[in-house]
Amino acid sequence: MKYLALLSGGKDSCFNLLHCAKNGHELVAAASLGPGAGKEELDSYLYQTVGQDAIELVARALEVPLYRRVITGTAIEQGSEYGSRKSKGVTAIEGDETEDLLALLSEVKAHHPDVLGVSVGAILSNYQRVRVEHVCRRLGLTPLCYLWNRDQGELLQEMINAGMEAILIKVAGIGLTTKHLGKTLSEMHPTLLKLNEQYGAHICGEGGEYESLTLDCPLFKHRIILSEVETVIHSDNSFATVAFLRIKNAHLEAKQPPQDFELDIPSLLDDDFAALRDAAEWSIPPTDIKTKECETYSSVPKITPAVARQVGSWVSISNIERAIQDPIATLTIEEEVTECFQLLEARFNEFGLDVSKCTNINIFLSDIDLFVRVNAVYATFFGSSPPARACVAVDLPHPIRVRLDCVAFVEKSPQDRHALHVQGLSYWAPANIGPYSQAITAGERIFVSGQIGLIPAQLTLPSPRSLAIEAALATQHVSRVIDVLRSTYSREWTGDTQLALNWLTDINGLNRVKSVISASSKIPRSPSLYLVVKDLPKNALVEKQVLVHTGSCAMLDEEDDAIVMHSCTPVYEQHNTNFSDGSILYWEISHCHGSGEESPGCAIICLKGGDSPLLSDSIRNVRLLPSHLKFARSLSIRLFYRPSRVASYAKIAQSIFGDDETPPTTPIPCSFISTNDFDDWDYVLCILQT
Repeated sequence: MKYLALLSGGKDSCFNLLHCAKNGHELVAAASLGPGAGKEELDSYLYQTVGQDAIELVARALEVPLYRRVITGTAIEQGSEYGSRKSKGVTAIEGDETEDLLALLSEVKAHHPDVLGVSVGAILSNYQRVRVEHVCRRLGLTPLCYLWNRDQGELLQEMINAGMEAILIKVAGIGLTTKHLGKTLSEMHPTLLKLNEQYGAHICGEGGEYESLTLDCPLFKHRIILSEVETVIHSDNSFATVAFLRIKNAHLEAKQPPQDFELDIPSLLDDDFAALRDAAEWSIPPTDIKTKECETYSSVPKITPAVARQVGSWVSISNIERAIQDPIATLTIEEEVTECFQLLEARFNEFGLDVSKCTNINIFLSDIDLFVRVNAVYATFFGSSPPARACVAVDLPHPIRVRLDCVAFVEKSPQDRHALHVQGLSYWAPANIGPYSQAITAGERIFVSGQIGLIPAQLTLPSPRSLAIEAALATQHVSRVIDVLRSTYSREWTGDTQLALNWLTDINGLNRVKSVISASSKIPRSPSLYLVVKDLPKNALVEKQVLVHTGSCAMLDEEDDAIVMHSCTPVYEQHNTNFSDGSILYWEISHCHGSGEESPGCAIICLKGGDSPLLSDSIRNVRLLPSHLKFARSLSIRLFYRPSRVASYAKIAQSIFGDDETPPTTPIPCSFISTNDFDDWDYVLCILQT
């Protein structure tokens, strides 16, 4: 795509251009924001403003037009999000410096309407990333962020290897003084590594330790020569000197025409996940399981639609679908999605909430070809930081084409809910350019969106198709999402998986997907399901969706009557009961030990031979279910079932729940259901407990 470069003149913004070029994008313009006349630097949260005297030279070295604008705003909105979560809420924050970027990029778009992307050199700053992505979304631009979340030690070495000549133009970190100004990255490399080891300083200056100016790189048509500079000292103390170079005279020098350059590209899979791919490739596909049993809808579980429940700070609404007053009446898919969301809004309003409070939504479609049209309507209901999401196609009973279930968190303040919504193309994990976040954290739980095996830099599936690679990639994507959340959280947490759903489209790939889980020492046991369904987005072969607990729980300190956070230990239990008539009851549960009486967790209850009187009577009369499973605290149930085998569900449900109120339940038809140790379940109750 054609793109513009968001230039600071520093090493990161210029190095990202090399990756844009290697990924096939065409640079057509540059844009930069800086201080007004007579000001050499601003205390900006968002922009590098030192070295603005050389920005014109950088653009001329690239031989692209430069568009500049003075920063007039300030950092008004300093939180982790920007803009309203509501679809019709406030988009622009008047007077914020982010809006200066909107005005600048709008000007570039007016002159270059074919521009589709924006090169951004962000490595670690969520603050910068969120705001740039917000502006790009409003203008229909794709952020190109190939440095995002890269290892800084590797990045600096790669910059040097690629022939980047950048110098330190400002120092403001411990161990850096005026003697380091003007030194190149290569000259500073040993010092920066040493300061990282001694003090934890960021090797690439992501903590503001230093800023840089690029004098030459493989894309430059000319080299920048600094003829005269002056050192300006802001403050000089024993902890850290703050000083910068004032450029008094500089010019361009001709160089040999740029040649094709070598560039280190990160491996698609880290070593650990490449091992998972290899394990999947060597696994033996099943030979004793029918590829697909003929399913019939002669019996459909009778589940009340749009049932809601609040347990503590959580609200769930299950089985949301169109009202079938007249089965013959036809609705467009857009009308059907709208009706579902109107119903969702109405139920949330009963609790004083709206859809912006959603943490996770699951979408079940009758046909994956409806996805694009459904997504277009879905997007109109959310603003910034939309909920996590998974979408799969299943054999919904006619004429239903859309079914939803949703979980929301009742916040005491906006800071109680955190979103990771990365929308830029990178090597990290797939961008969520659509209306959903990679993950939502609320109430010590992390809902991770369904991840398919996309190549992050291209947002395409591997070619030729490979279930082993897609399964390894989806697992790596989940791991990287959790790692980013762990590294940016305000306190330490472990991140314990409480539920893993693995959706796949071909039963013959079941063993390969299971082998990815069994081969990973980093993936502890948790309630896990393997669900064969009709289709997945982009015709992916596998999709992975997980629920994680931070490993921390709020408890009341009796001495000062204050809420304090304590670590809690993840507990996994399982049990299997075989009956003489061949029926089976099996369960797995994960919960937190040490969290007091409240024990948030997840459970799966699996049944085979549900029409067995022995099974239903035993459930009713004998304590066969996990003791930690309290239906009064169960927020919702997803009922995964084989349509040809579900006739007995009503009787089994009565045996399980007895006189207790059945939690809100969403029925999800599958063509095959498996757990880690057993295959071919009739149906499974997947229970979310607060």
